[in-house]
Amino acid sequence: MSDLLYSEIENDLRAGVRELLDDKAPWTAVLAGTEKDEPYDAALWRAVAGQLGCAGLPVPEDLGGAGATWRETAVVMEELGRAVAPVPFLASSVIATAALLAAGERELLGSLAAGERVAVLAVPFATPPGEVVPTVRAADGTLTGEIAGVADGLAADVLLVPAADGLYAVDAADAARTAVTSLDMTRRLADIALSGAPARRVAEGGDAVRAALLTGAAMLASEQLGLAQRCLDDTVAYVKNRYQFGRPVGSYQGLKHRLADLWTSITQARAVARYAASCAAHQAVAGGPGGSSPQNERADADLPVAVAVAQAHCSAVALKAAEECVQMHGGIGFTWENSSHLFLKRAKADSIALGTADRHRAALAALVDLPSA
Repeated sequence: MSDLLYSEIENDLRAGVRELLDDKAPWTAVLAGTEKDEPYDAALWRAVAGQLGCAGLPVPEDLGGAGATWRETAVVMEELGRAVAPVPFLASSVIATAALLAAGERELLGSLAAGERVAVLAVPFATPPGEVVPTVRAADGTLTGEIAGVADGLAADVLLVPAADGLYAVDAADAARTAVTSLDMTRRLADIALSGAPARRVAEGGDAVRAALLTGAAMLASEQLGLAQRCLDDTVAYVKNRYQFGRPVGSYQGLKHRLADLWTSITQARAVARYAASCAAHQAVAGGPGGSSPQNERADADLPVAVAVAQAHCSAVALKAAEECVQMHGGIGFTWENSSHLFLKRAKADSIALGTADRHRAALAALVDLPSA
C-alpha cells in the first residue's frame, strides 16, 4: 500500500496554488468569466502554467518539465477543482501530456510543459478509458472526420486526434471548431471537424490514448475531491452563521447528520483518489530507478482498478456535496449571488466526463471478475 498522506512538498505546492487561485480566481471572477466569449481565463492560465510551473509537473526535466509525478499533479487538480478554475489544465497538462509521454513524443512536450501551447486530446469528453472509437480517417498525411463534445477544444493550439492506425497531431488552426452550449461554462465543449487537415503521426496504435484517458480519469477524481471539500467547507461556514428562529441552522440535528455523512464520504473519496494518483505516478516511472520494485509493480497492476474505484466513488460524492451545498444555502444557493451553482454545474459535468460512475462500476466488475447482473 502506498503512503496516501500528503508530503511536505505536496503541502507547500498546495499552499502556493491556493494562494494564487484565491487572489486571481475568486468565485465572483470565475462567474463573470462564464458570461464572456473567451474559452478560458488566459491570464490565470499563464499564472498557473508559467508562474507556478504546474503545467510541466509530470514532464521529465530534460524535456523542460519539473520532473515531478502525477501525485503532485493531483494536488494541483484538487485546488483547481476547489476553485472551479476556468483553465485547460486537465485537457492539456494531464490528458494530452499523458498521451505524449506514453507515445515518447518530445517535440510538443516542452511547449506544453512551459504553458506556451495548449494541446487537447480530440475525443468526446464523456469517453471512458479503453472505449475510444475513432471517427476520423487518416489518408496521405491528412485527417478527415468529426469529433463531438471535446473539452477545451476552443482553447487548443494543437489537437491530438486518434485514428484507426494511431494518434496524430494537428494544428488547431486547420480544424473547424464550433462552440457547444455547455452546462459547465468554466470548461467549455466544442465540436471539431477536419477536412483534409495536415497531420503528423505521433504514436502507433491506441495505447497512448488509453494511457492518457486512464491517467485523466485518475486526476479527475482529485478534482472532484477538491470540489467536494470546498462544498463542505462553504456549507459548514454558512450554517454556522445563518440564524433561523434565533439559533444557527447548523445547530439542528438533521443538518448535523447530513454534514457528518458528507464528511465521511469525502474522507473515503480522499483515500481512493490519492491511491489512484499514486498508482498513476508509479506506472509513469516503471522502468526507471526503482521501477521494478514490488510496490511499483503492484501499483502499476492496480491502476485500472484504482481508477475505476476512484471514479465510481468520487463522481457521486462530488455531486452529492454540491447538491447539499445548494440545498443548505437555502434560496440564495440558487441565485447568481452565491457560488453553489458553479460547484453544482462542475460536479454534474464531471460526473459524466471520462465515463459515468455506472460505466466505471461495470469496468470494475470486469477487472475483478465479478459476474454481470
